Amino acid sequence: MLQNQKQKDILLDSMIYVVLFIIMLAMLYPFYYVVIVSFNKGSDSLLGGVYLWPRSVTVENYKTFLSDPNWFRAFLVTISRTVLGTMLGVLFTSLVAYGLSHRNLLFSKFYFTVIIFAMYFSGGLIPYYVVLRSIGLLNTFGVYIFPSMLSTFFLLIAISFFREIPSELKESAHMDGASEFVVFFRIVLPVSMPLIATMALFMGVGQWNSWLDSAYFVQSESLRTLTYRMMEIINKFNSPMDALAVANGSSSGVTSFSLQVTAMVVSIAPIVFIYPFLQKYFVQGIMLGSVKG
Repeated sequence: MLQNQKQKDILLDSMIYVVLFIIMLAMLYPFYYVVIVSFNKGSDSLLGGVYLWPRSVTVENYKTFLSDPNWFRAFLVTISRTVLGTMLGVLFTSLVAYGLSHRNLLFSKFYFTVIIFAMYFSGGLIPYYVVLRSIGLLNTFGVYIFPSMLSTFFLLIAISFFREIPSELKESAHMDGASEFVVFFRIVLPVSMPLIATMALFMGVGQWNSWLDSAYFVQSESLRTLTYRMMEIINKFNSPMDALAVANGSSSGVTSFSLQVTAMVVSIAPIVFIYPFLQKYFVQGIMLGSVKG
């Protein structure tokens, strides 16, 4: 009886591993395919048959991508908005959350009502555009930064997290003459690294992948982001014949599709390299935010 049960368990485990392996391949292969095509000659990729490794290895796609001032400028704009937007977003959201985490705060119920209302209801795109125009953010780099400095979702998580920090730590600092800012930067933030890392990862990815604000609120070509340029080149060629014509007329074999996949690799590479260093804090921060309240 035990022998049969053990065989059934082994068979079931084997089936689960096979299914999980197939799911893993289905998820990882598109990324692998994008990488190998980016190192393959664009005109050769149009012929098909490139599945496991590059058939005609070249770095012309990356040379063309990096030599194009529009792509390179968009890459710098995206890096700038990601770094600055993430830093200010984490700082401002944490500051507001720390203030709202005080249980004896006056009108706290009103503040939370406003936050919850803002999470579920929006004025719409046109009122949002009018507001940005009235405060002078249209067609400026600030349109990428200021509207995203406060995340209501992470605001609630941070409030819950800060409330679980022992009040004795803050009270002892106040007794030593520390101000609220000193308590926040010297005591609260150092013990909140899981939360900070989680916020930084989500906000950073959001800033890096954002393209709607570049499409709707920016007209200057010098302020376009990398994701907007990717969308632009995807829409530029609407049929395989257009791409084939480009391939036949290009001595380097660079096509619109090869530039697309190259831009994809360049855009996802920083997130892929940064995530392993934040994974420990990320998982820990998600668990803490889910059980505290």
